[in-house]
Amino acid sequence: MTLVRRAAPEDAEELVRLRKIMLDSMRPSTDVSWQPATITALRAHLAEYEGELCAFVVDAPAPGSGLAACATGAIHRRLGGPGNPSGSSGHVFNVCTDPEHRRKGYSRACVEALLAWYQERGVRRIDLHATPQGEPLYASLGFSRTPSPAMRLTF
Repeated sequence: MTLVRRAAPEDAEELVRLRKIMLDSMRPSTDVSWQPATITALRAHLAEYEGELCAFVVDAPAPGSGLAACATGAIHRRLGGPGNPSGSSGHVFNVCTDPEHRRKGYSRACVEALLAWYQERGVRRIDLHATPQGEPLYASLGFSRTPSPAMRLTF
């Protein structure tokens, strides 16, 4: 059985390390200028136990060797509508397993814990963006493709 735990503020640096691994797997970059601000923000979010952002982690098996895997999620509050009267939705992101610890079910365990957190909070609609490598995991957990493409504006 994989031991999953809720991330604490002191896990922020390791969560950002894993995020860098995940981001580099999609588009390698030497830019690390974003990391200090992200660590600071993440510490603050993780300190808000009843907040709208949560992460679950698996520690690496060797004591003191950091995190093996993580999954992060946020709750977004909008106006309700057909199919989602509460207007609450979740977004899963920052799912990553350190390359040394892959194929052991760690990411699955973290995402399952995150889905249980959403259920406890009454969130019934959960979205994510999957890489081709991650899509089989998410499909096995019940996620399916939607017809709604996203658009983005960046200033």
